[in-house]
Amino acid sequence: MSSGGSAQCQTPWSQSKPGCSSPRGDPFNSIGLDWLRTKRGIKWRRFGPEVIPAWLADMDFPPAQRVTEAIQELLDGADLGYPGWVHGTPLRAAFAERMAQRYGWVLDPVQVRETNEVVQGTLLALLHGTSDGDVVAIHTPTYPPFLKHIPTLGRALLPIPMSDERHGWTVDLARLDHDLAASRCRALVLVNPHNPTGRVMTVEELDALAHLARRHDLLVISDEIHSDLIYPPHQHIPFASLPGMAERTVTLNSASKGFNLAGVRCAIAHVGPPRLREVWDNAPPTLYGSPNIFGVAATLATWQHGEAWLSAVVAHLDRQRHLLVDFLTRDVPSARHHLVEAGYLAWIDFRSLELGPDPAATLLTSAQVALQSGMAFALDGGGQGYARLNFATSKDILCEIITRISHATDENRNPH
Repeated sequence: MSSGGSAQCQTPWSQSKPGCSSPRGDPFNSIGLDWLRTKRGIKWRRFGPEVIPAWLADMDFPPAQRVTEAIQELLDGADLGYPGWVHGTPLRAAFAERMAQRYGWVLDPVQVRETNEVVQGTLLALLHGTSDGDVVAIHTPTYPPFLKHIPTLGRALLPIPMSDERHGWTVDLARLDHDLAASRCRALVLVNPHNPTGRVMTVEELDALAHLARRHDLLVISDEIHSDLIYPPHQHIPFASLPGMAERTVTLNSASKGFNLAGVRCAIAHVGPPRLREVWDNAPPTLYGSPNIFGVAATLATWQHGEAWLSAVVAHLDRQRHLLVDFLTRDVPSARHHLVEAGYLAWIDFRSLELGPDPAATLLTSAQVALQSGMAFALDGGGQGYARLNFATSKDILCEIITRISHATDENRNPH
């Protein structure tokens, strides 16, 4: 393997890659395996202590201090009874204010609803906005719970295949137009920024999708949960902010990805279509569950006081994504990967390395690294040969992941 031009750095676990020395005093690089293995979440509990997990979409960092302070205030006040949210939580107004400040999207907070998570909001929108037997379009590869749970509502899936081109992932809009017409599709689930490819759609691409939504009279459910983690020069554009789209779009968002709060179970839905909002509200209010006070407090803390923390974590993740690309280019050149434009999830094509249909399973055994299997992200075997890697960790731990994968693929290419 190439030695590069930088001095070697030593991790506590093995010889690392060139250029892996972590800057001192950086809170995102100060975390280590000993601390992470004390965590109770599934990411660090599913596998044994010899495995480094890089599969689940949780960051390894502690939340912003204002989040822990907000939760501690609730505990200190011993005020854990029923909240007094007669007309919805304060998140409705806070979300509207955040959208106006960040994106210039002016929305009525009266149209905002709370959910426990984005998947729940997606399923509720489809349950109330479509009918049994309707077709739902979704870009593939995509977030596995969508592929798993949407059919349980009695809705058929129409895959919108994304193509791996030289400069990134694209969609054939002419084919999509044809497929929408042929399938009598009623809804589009749009994941932007996209999981797992990390694409951020341009305004031209979104305008084209808006045209198709009007042409085919589609309800659009726009999952924008990764929108806090955009790397310049890319920009997030809420789909509902496009002309004429708010009245046919349900926008879903949460602080859980950008601020690492998945466990507080709190998300937001802007329900634009009036008829859908009416049906949504006429269901028994406890059918969907109620937002909990910890989730609301944590989310408010991030949206009102968390910008400095968010800017710092995006800067760290920016460095991490470049480090990963440098590694793949230098040491595993047969692995195909595009620099992500948002988020902290790398979608890697290992097919040229002969790691089998499920390289995540192979690398779990050979490298003691847990990636997410690509086979869960697509229909009909479309994810074979791919794996998703979470790089939201410290520089040293990413370097150790890099080292292990490199050694394992060296062994695969040069068997003894």
